[in-house]
Amino acid sequence: MFMLDFIFSLVCFLLLVICVLVGVAFLILLERKV
Repeated sequence: MFMLDFIFSLVCFLLLVICVLVGVAFLILLERKV
């Protein structure tokens, strides 16, 4: 049960990191276009 909880939190953390990276990349692209 503990292992499953650990994997779940790890997946959530990875999704959060990916969302942040995509957001930053999107902002950089927008600034370059302007």
